Amino acid sequence: MAFDNTVTIVGNVTRDPELRYTPAGAAVANFGVAWNRKGQNDEDVVSFFDVTCWRNLAENVSESITKGSRVVIYGRLDQRSWENQDGEKRSKVEIVADDVAPSLKWATADLTRNDFKGGDAGGGTSGMSNSSSGDSTPTYPTDEEPF
Repeated sequence: MAFDNTVTIVGNVTRDPELRYTPAGAAVANFGVAWNRKGQNDEDVVSFFDVTCWRNLAENVSESITKGSRVVIYGRLDQRSWENQDGEKRSKVEIVADDVAPSLKWATADLTRNDFKGGDAGGGTSGMSNSSSGDSTPTYPTDEEPF
């Protein structure tokens, strides 16, 4: 996590997340978010951002949010550059998300814990799993305390 390059955005999802997998099998989800603010003379100014999520976060986001959802995104800015087919240089700044959550300002949410899959610092997992013996007592990884 880059502590010198972090952003937090609260906005509305502009398109459903698109979940894909890299050739190595890593999940990646992309979606858009819009953030509204008041500009000069009280006119609405809208900023649009592309958001990229990786691994478990990508899978959870693709199952949990849809266009129109109000979300809180915590991540870092990343700039990409390329040349288009006409040879013109292009670049864009996007948000690489470390965490995505529903905004509860005007909504409620039902949370469902996922089983701990281990080792994914990119997150999205709860760090908690239920034992398979039918016992409802949660088990925790040895290196992590329950919250």
